[in-house]
Amino acid sequence: MKEVITIFIIIIEKDKNGYHAYCPELQGCYSQGDTYEEVLENIKDAIKLHIEDRLESNEEISKPESISFTIVEI
Repeated sequence: MKEVITIFIIIIEKDKNGYHAYCPELQGCYSQGDTYEEVLENIKDAIKLHIEDRLESNEEISKPESISFTIVEI
């Protein structure tokens, strides 16, 4: 059986307590870690578990039609 690879966008933020990551495409899918590498592995695990749960519940996993990233200065 061929493994299917799906790409998800994740946002990683750093603050005084470590790193926080979330996947905007999967509402409620987030994680944290002490290092960048740790949070990256943790969010991958969280995404896998989130998808498994949705599939078991027969919920759709939608992908955005377009993605835009920008920075604003205020």
